[in-house]
Amino acid sequence: MSRPPLVSPPSPQLLADVSTAAEPPRRGGEPMHHPAAVLTLVAHPQLARVGERRVLEDLLAGQEWVLSRNAPDFTPASSAFGAPLGDPFLSRKPFLRFNRTQTGIRVSVGPETRCTSDGVPLRDSREWDLEAVRSGVPLELAGRLVLLLHLCEPGPSTALASPGMVGESVGLRRVRKDIQRVADLDLCVLIRGETGTGKELVAQALHQQGPRARKPFLSINLGAIPRELAAAELFGAAKGAFTGANQARDGFFRAAQGGTLFLDEIGEASAELQVMLLRVLETGELFPVGASTPVRTDVRLVAATDADLETHIRDGRFKAPLLHRLAGYEIQLPPLRERREDIAPLFLHFAREALESIGESHRLTPGDPYQEPWLPPALAVRLLRHSWPGNIRQLRNVARQLVVGSRGQSQLELGPRLAQELESPLPLARPPAPASPDAEPLTRRKSTEVTEPELLEALRAHEWDVKRAADHLGIPRSSIYNLIERSPVIRLAGDLSVEELTRCFHECQGDLDTMVRRLEVSRRALSRRIKELGLG
Repeated sequence: MSRPPLVSPPSPQLLADVSTAAEPPRRGGEPMHHPAAVLTLVAHPQLARVGERRVLEDLLAGQEWVLSRNAPDFTPASSAFGAPLGDPFLSRKPFLRFNRTQTGIRVSVGPETRCTSDGVPLRDSREWDLEAVRSGVPLELAGRLVLLLHLCEPGPSTALASPGMVGESVGLRRVRKDIQRVADLDLCVLIRGETGTGKELVAQALHQQGPRARKPFLSINLGAIPRELAAAELFGAAKGAFTGANQARDGFFRAAQGGTLFLDEIGEASAELQVMLLRVLETGELFPVGASTPVRTDVRLVAATDADLETHIRDGRFKAPLLHRLAGYEIQLPPLRERREDIAPLFLHFAREALESIGESHRLTPGDPYQEPWLPPALAVRLLRHSWPGNIRQLRNVARQLVVGSRGQSQLELGPRLAQELESPLPLARPPAPASPDAEPLTRRKSTEVTEPELLEALRAHEWDVKRAADHLGIPRSSIYNLIERSPVIRLAGDLSVEELTRCFHECQGDLDTMVRRLEVSRRALSRRIKELGLG
């Protein structure tokens, strides 16, 4: 299938903008690559298609792309063959157009198919700057599908044979390149990243891709070992070395002989243990506790931490020479909130595991094209917007609870506890809270200083509570009402048609909080409209 036609040749100025604003930071020694605009399927009635992508080649250089039910094709990361969106509720005619502007990407919407972004209906067209596109822009189509418009480095998938290392984001591609760069070297590697980002998976990939793959891989969490036992657990102990040492023990270093020893939470190592580790790394020898004869060791050491070791060094809690030895090469794992395009493929990966465990793998096979999607688009967007403080570990747990909690149901259902867990959107900077609900904001601003995106972001962050949003922006409540009334994109509860309100009420099963998030209007005003229509 041929690409949509080029509507106009790119100007030199446009290309200049692409080469500066749109490219990722340069890393030492790496070639600079221009990113490409990508559409990733976040939700689709055919669940197995979640995660498929379409690279919009040359969009950032001026090429126009159009989207319809029948074109273009979306492909899995591991395949060169794909299929169009294909949903019967989408128009066969082009209903979305993507064009490069001087500052970002404009999405133009036709009347054939309803489209919203973060719950806000798209009328005619809307433009996002490249920074917003880099973070990811969700597009909900016909209440059935969700696409994420984002940027990604071009090139084929760099997938590794490592369970759970799913995704094609810029950050994860760089992690894979780092793994390929050092897997075959006998260097110590220090893996850094927040809790739950998959540090052990990276350690396993380093082992599996290296020459020690047929030898043991041992994973040890130093934070889980009592400090008084850590030395004996790692280096072994001679018989009689301490009370209860009735026989000699080898320890983890000798158990991993010839293979890889992964030390998680290395920042928790005691001062004594740090000294012993440093000696092993410098000499290749260890002394079991209570022994006077050194033992040669041949182990590749991989360490990980979510702590700021440089601060620990300044505070005297960690030894700088040990950090220098451990960090023969460093790999930094990005948090999940910076990998929004990976959330859907990861969710599918964990959902598949959970479905197989409860005998509902049939959810992954195509069914009636007219039935409601098992993964509701509103839930998919909510997963995208969540800040994921627990990262991939938290997403795995949420996916499992959603699947098991919705067992036998036609759609995934978000229970009250999970709904509360997923309430926190991507974090925003907030001013100090007022002393009381009736107090004036501590930070005063003029309402004319508040931009449309800033107003919309504040209202979403505070669940459309006008008073809290006003406090966040540092303006009086009366001013925010004026801003809302003048906004061309923000609706009032009174603007909702009876048909839309009734449909949303039944789809959300009367849950007012869910309706507020979907319709993006004041909770109090929405409750009043519901009572007026006799729905409550």
